[in-house]
Amino acid sequence: MVKNLSFSYSKLGMYKECPQKYKFRYIHMLPEQPKSYFAFGTALHEVMEYVYNPANPAFPTLEQALAFFEQHWNKTSFEQKGYPSLEKELAGFAEGRRIIEAYYAKYAASFFHPLSVEMKSTLEMDGLNLISILDRIDYLGDGKIKILDYKTGKAVPREPEQLYMYQKVAENSPAIKALVQKQDPSAKELRVAQLSFYHLPTLEEVSFERVPDKEIFTFWQGVLQVADKIRAGKFDPTPGENQCRWCDYRNICPVFTGKEYDPLGAKAAFPPQGAAAAVPQQPGNELDLLSDKVDRCGELLAQAKQLQQEIIALMRKNHFERHFGKHFKAELARVEKLEFTDKEKVVELLRTLKLLAKVLVPTQSTVAGLLSDASVPAQAKAQLQAFARKTEEEKLNIEKAD
Repeated sequence: MVKNLSFSYSKLGMYKECPQKYKFRYIHMLPEQPKSYFAFGTALHEVMEYVYNPANPAFPTLEQALAFFEQHWNKTSFEQKGYPSLEKELAGFAEGRRIIEAYYAKYAASFFHPLSVEMKSTLEMDGLNLISILDRIDYLGDGKIKILDYKTGKAVPREPEQLYMYQKVAENSPAIKALVQKQDPSAKELRVAQLSFYHLPTLEEVSFERVPDKEIFTFWQGVLQVADKIRAGKFDPTPGENQCRWCDYRNICPVFTGKEYDPLGAKAAFPPQGAAAAVPQQPGNELDLLSDKVDRCGELLAQAKQLQQEIIALMRKNHFERHFGKHFKAELARVEKLEFTDKEKVVELLRTLKLLAKVLVPTQSTVAGLLSDASVPAQAKAQLQAFARKTEEEKLNIEKAD
């Protein structure tokens, strides 16, 4: 007996992006590196599941939702989430709080219990073992349902193939049909009436009517063709700038190594990644021109920064506050600033003092701003002050001379 191929929309998308990448991920079972946008999206999906959980008779308050989000967020470090720095992770945390607060402001008065949240559906069909996780299913009555999928990226995808997959799964799932009939025993047939992407950062919903059967049939034939190629071992790479630039498997990919990946001889080949693993460019095209301009701009900025430091040193030596050239004038400005050197301890102290939400992202300037905030207790200011080192910085202003 031939075993069904385990399949999902994400696997379909990865194979269509690059069959070789699919092979690395699902045949060789090589994990991808943590991605901050996955961690961010997962955290907000957890919050939505918590808010709408049909098992809870009462909806959580905004304070409870924010506390739940913070608890989930703090389970992993910024490295484990895939953020390049603590500052970036805290910016993500602040954005998550903003989204939850905005969502409650818009919907808290109209919360209702959906049919299901984060439902994992496993369905055997046409030689495939289809695995889908449906973010939210709302019951519309008369056997009709609405499938809603949360999105947390910069934009909502325009291609609704994911929803096509969900419609195919939902209308053939005995488990979802049982859920509908449990709520509405009179329902004889399950039918998807609406499919929606909900973009949490903007609180905007993009909805689609039920996809006609003919269109679903065409989509499904494409799915089965991909499945046949996977069974046949067709994993030829399809390189391109965008997919290769961010791919975790570049330094073991035959496109870049010139040889097929050998799992037994690849002890040091995976998973090291770095900026040095750049995507080769084709000569003589616009990308070369763009790269040259980026490099030239960077070099000029570096030269300008060095020149400013030399001007400041000469003005200090001659005790000048300003100096004129033929066309421009230079003027020194002194700025006093506080520097908090131990970021981890500062963040932990802000959590203890319950001030983390007040600064949202604890940068040097926002934390320093707490020291002049009348609402912050004096004792808390003193504790923060202990982490600060006062410095004075000279800045050079260059402007057109009159």
